[in-house]
Amino acid sequence: MVRFGGAPTPTGRPTGGEEPVRSRERFLEGGPVDAGVRTPISGSWQRCRSLGLSPDRSDLPFRADYDREARIVRAAVPVLDRLQQRFAGSRMNICVADASGTVLLRRFGETSMARSLPAIQRVPGFVFAEQFAGTNGIGLALVERQLIRVYGAEHFAERAQSSACRAIPVRDPLSGGVEGVLCFGYPRDFDDPALATVIRQAARAIERRLLGQSSARERALLRSYLETDAEAAVGRHHSIGLDELAPALSPRDRAVLLEKATELISRAQRAAVPVLLPDGRCVTLLSRPMTSATGVEGLAIEAVLPGPAPREPLLGSRRIHTPPGLNTGFAAARATPPPGAAGPTPSGRLGAGAAHAGPDGRQDASAPASRRLLLVGEPEVARHALAARRRLELLSEASTRIGTTLDVCRTARELAETAVPRLADYVTIDLPEAVLRGEEPAGPHGDLCRAVVHGVRDDCPFHPVGKQVDYGPATPQLRALTGGEAVLEPDLHVAAGWLAHDPEHTGQLLTHVHSLIAVPLVARGVVLGVAAFYRGRDPAPFDDDDRSLAQELASRAALSIDNARRYTRERTMVLALQRSLLPHGLPDQDAVDVAHRYLPAEADVGGDWYDVIPLSGARIGLMVGDVVGHGMLSAATMGRLRTAARSFAELDFPPEEVLTHLDNLVARLDREDSPAEDADIIGASCLYAIYDPTTQRCTMARAGHPPPALVRPDGTVSFPQLPAGPPLGLGGLPFEAVETELPEGSQLVLYTDGLIEDRHRDVDRVLDQLREALAHPERTPDETCQVVLDTVAPAHPQDDIALLVARTRALDPDRIAVWDLEPDPARVAEVRAGALRRLADWGLDDAAFAAELMLSELVTNAIRHGSGPVRVRLLYDRSLICEVSDTSNTAPHLRRAASTDEGGRGLFLVAQLARSWGARYLPQGKVIWAECGLDGA
Repeated sequence: MVRFGGAPTPTGRPTGGEEPVRSRERFLEGGPVDAGVRTPISGSWQRCRSLGLSPDRSDLPFRADYDREARIVRAAVPVLDRLQQRFAGSRMNICVADASGTVLLRRFGETSMARSLPAIQRVPGFVFAEQFAGTNGIGLALVERQLIRVYGAEHFAERAQSSACRAIPVRDPLSGGVEGVLCFGYPRDFDDPALATVIRQAARAIERRLLGQSSARERALLRSYLETDAEAAVGRHHSIGLDELAPALSPRDRAVLLEKATELISRAQRAAVPVLLPDGRCVTLLSRPMTSATGVEGLAIEAVLPGPAPREPLLGSRRIHTPPGLNTGFAAARATPPPGAAGPTPSGRLGAGAAHAGPDGRQDASAPASRRLLLVGEPEVARHALAARRRLELLSEASTRIGTTLDVCRTARELAETAVPRLADYVTIDLPEAVLRGEEPAGPHGDLCRAVVHGVRDDCPFHPVGKQVDYGPATPQLRALTGGEAVLEPDLHVAAGWLAHDPEHTGQLLTHVHSLIAVPLVARGVVLGVAAFYRGRDPAPFDDDDRSLAQELASRAALSIDNARRYTRERTMVLALQRSLLPHGLPDQDAVDVAHRYLPAEADVGGDWYDVIPLSGARIGLMVGDVVGHGMLSAATMGRLRTAARSFAELDFPPEEVLTHLDNLVARLDREDSPAEDADIIGASCLYAIYDPTTQRCTMARAGHPPPALVRPDGTVSFPQLPAGPPLGLGGLPFEAVETELPEGSQLVLYTDGLIEDRHRDVDRVLDQLREALAHPERTPDETCQVVLDTVAPAHPQDDIALLVARTRALDPDRIAVWDLEPDPARVAEVRAGALRRLADWGLDDAAFAAELMLSELVTNAIRHGSGPVRVRLLYDRSLICEVSDTSNTAPHLRRAASTDEGGRGLFLVAQLARSWGARYLPQGKVIWAECGLDGA
């Protein structure tokens, strides 16, 4: 048992605390941080890795010049002495570090520890900041700014594995800033949850002593006020407490009074100012100069509440929010009455002359006015307090105004708009071209481009947006870029480096500005550009406080700019992947005239795609699809689906079968790629159409996709009622195809839902707009695409848009030859002769030999192995296509015949003579086709 302040505390190993030894080993081997490691520890480990720290490092920076008389040292010495007594006889190592992590004081439970421990654990002056010492109590408390516990293997350094520690930041009670860290170090078996209470109490004790140091001058002024003759100080009336001044006074009312009191002290003059509270009551503030016995000059602010209270709120009352820390450097007095002043009666009521409250809580109209001491302080401190409040208000506003979008230029402009006019009159921001593209800049000052110019007026002759800027080595901007810190030039008239860079231009600027702060935009160690803050209208130059404020604003903006840059880079990568997975050109074919467009969403890239697929028999396949979701996964999934869909289509499956195969594929991908219960489900929609120019008919099927638009040659626009079908991936339901006639010159328009679906627009109204845009059959497909995007697509698309427009053609009937045969081998010679005559008519004598041989083999096979009547068709398109169909579903197979086989060489000869060949199946039978090239014809 050990004691602190008389309270016994048990020692021993903490319950439920497991050392993350295996997690640390896996992390040091290069693996990720395990989920079981506490968040502050895991974050610290990752920072240590990024800093390149070694767990075997045993040396730390040592500062022999640390401040032995620092404020926190004077405040902590008595507290640490009591802690040393509390932990006497134990292995406790107690230390206090400053805000940089440098140890200033040490105390030990056992005095022998001061001799037995290594210097790094017993001598003040070593720096335990996280960037040097890795994960430890002092460094992590400075980073997390809260009570921290580090146990055993949670330490990054090997030397600390047998230890545990608790550390807590010590703050200045007035400014709220971290003044230092109080840390308990001890062996692992000494850890106990009760130490958290002990270290909190000790830290509060140090903070109370810091407050006592800060208020010594203000207490001297308060003492001088209280010692002043009562009649001279408050007349015949006595001081009363703030609650007595206004029984219903709200925190907002208090803030209004304290804000105005601070302004009066900053003016350093005697005054009487009425202050209207938000509820309409009026309080008069009196400022009275005074000097303390020690020579401190300041002012006392007294609040005077008149007897009558207005029945109705007055117009023009202000509501001012005062942030915490307003009274920094002041003594806000709840003073007892000075000697000679009337005090409360034994019954608790006020003495003669005090204001009395009525039944409704308001002051009695017949009661005389009452005064109280509201605030005591020094003018210079008041001016700093007012400036600090304005800085806090500006920073608070910046947190909501900067970074509202993921656009680099817009985020930079938000920084400028926040700073003008409350900090600067003009702001310019220069960013490298690489940052604007979303890439990481190669150097801190190369390839800079003016991104933002913003100010109170538009006639200031700064370089315009878009202009390349080049700063000389002595300019404040380049010094800020290379040094990584803000550079202040309070008087530009004597700033030699700035003046010499471009004398003509700077001479023009000097007629508008006189002071400059150049701040680098640094985020995550990367310099993203430079912001320049100029002052011109305000005669007061920038000072160090302004430089700190500009640095803080720039730091916040830089993180948002870096987030926007990273988003731009990732979006560019996904968009590049998306475009690489889409068709890079149009196939050579004569079935349709085609144009297409792809428009990515503003926020993110999705998984929309389109495709144009040449098929056998001079047919063409037209496809559009949409993968659910956005981002890299959707784009990659789109690529897989498009490849699979094209493969299924080239196998000559009809549209409904292509969708069935895609549906099975999506379901399988979902099972394979999403084993977790909370993983995203893969889904997609698709529309597939096959157009045959020989029959001018089109077969279409869709899977959860919007129907196409059909434009007839006369300009009539319709949306065919195709069976909707379920989206791909649901499975279990069949898809249905619909066949329709498309006369030559018709337009088939396929699109994804991003074109018509938008939460801000009515779908029916959008379809009417689409119908109106398409009702112009004289337009080319390319013109139709552009008009649709210009008039129908949303101005700011939230989803991708894929658009495919195809104008149909018809194959000239004179280029089609058809023979219907009975399954009689004697008819083969007749077909050969008819085919040769037709080829001669077409001027394809050079292709006659190959075509004759292919037809002979295909017709013979159909008669020998097929069934029913046989149809032979020759198509003269970009190539010569030979087709033989029968009613059998038997599939032909290509094989190499043995030397002893009497047959089996027919398809082999066809495959050698034809450029390509294959089979497609019909509802009744099949078609065997072979395509003969005409290069030599």
